[in-house]
Amino acid sequence: MSDGRGEWIRTYFGFSQAGTGAVERRLTELKRAKTIRRLGSLVALVVFAFLFRFALGQVGFSVSELVKYMPVFEDALGDFFPMTTYFGTIPFIDFGAYAHFILVEQPQQNGLSFVDAALTTLSIGFAGTVLGIPGALMFGVLGSERVTPFPFNFLFRGVMSTIRSIPALVWALIYIPLGGLTPFTATLAIGTDTIGNLGRLFTDELEEVDEGPIEAIESTGASGPQTIVFGMLSQVFTPFIAWTMYILEINVRVAVTMGLIGAGGIGGILNTQQGLFAYTNMMATIFVIFFLVVSVEMLSQRTRSYLRGNDEGRGLVTHFLDLLRGVPERLGQSAWK
Repeated sequence: MSDGRGEWIRTYFGFSQAGTGAVERRLTELKRAKTIRRLGSLVALVVFAFLFRFALGQVGFSVSELVKYMPVFEDALGDFFPMTTYFGTIPFIDFGAYAHFILVEQPQQNGLSFVDAALTTLSIGFAGTVLGIPGALMFGVLGSERVTPFPFNFLFRGVMSTIRSIPALVWALIYIPLGGLTPFTATLAIGTDTIGNLGRLFTDELEEVDEGPIEAIESTGASGPQTIVFGMLSQVFTPFIAWTMYILEINVRVAVTMGLIGAGGIGGILNTQQGLFAYTNMMATIFVIFFLVVSVEMLSQRTRSYLRGNDEGRGLVTHFLDLLRGVPERLGQSAWK
């Protein structure tokens, strides 16, 4: 193809020599960016693999250890889930062994029934949540830039961040001089933790309120506190209740873990049985904990669904199945919430 004919074709289809060069440069830039992304992904993968290997070495994780102690674990599983035969022929888990410990053995061992222990755990979680609400509301409101000008609002946000950075279990240890590891100090620890967690959620909700109601209240000559109460808090009343119920769920699970360090409640029974290597009794206690936590979560989720107005068409069975899928993970995470 002659240069004249090629130039005519490029002109006819809207191309020019300069335009062709720009397209080629753009393609080169895209190829270079793609190569850089691939190299970046490769570097990130290598760094991730290094950190993962370092973490495994730091905790002493090895496959050989798993293989070595697997027979011991299998024997323990036999104690966790004792087997029996029903109707003389059907092998299944011996729930009678669990019931015997819950109803007969456990009260005789330490004088504390499961009902008393469960009520103690619920009381720690509930009382701690209620004690933390006023502080959470105060810091949540003052941490909002709509109430406290920047950068002073970050003083209050900093306090909440500091509280959240310390797990509730550590707060319980900090409060030991006030009365040892008891339900009293556990309640104080959960109340303190609630201030940080719930306060931050309150602040985030207040940042999303509409300006219209606030301006309407201000136009009537309302004072600052009146503007906050009737212009801001009135808009987030329902989310506040929903978030409080969610924090209550977390706090009840934290209250269970408080017993593992000797602060009372049903976690104390679990800790005692673990020390005795009574795995059957441990599993019976875990079943009670499961029932307790799921009951609180069902109540909380039903309340939040009602507040959102989407509770119709969902029964207790559906809620129970939804909760059942996530309970093991939430119980494992709650210790350091």
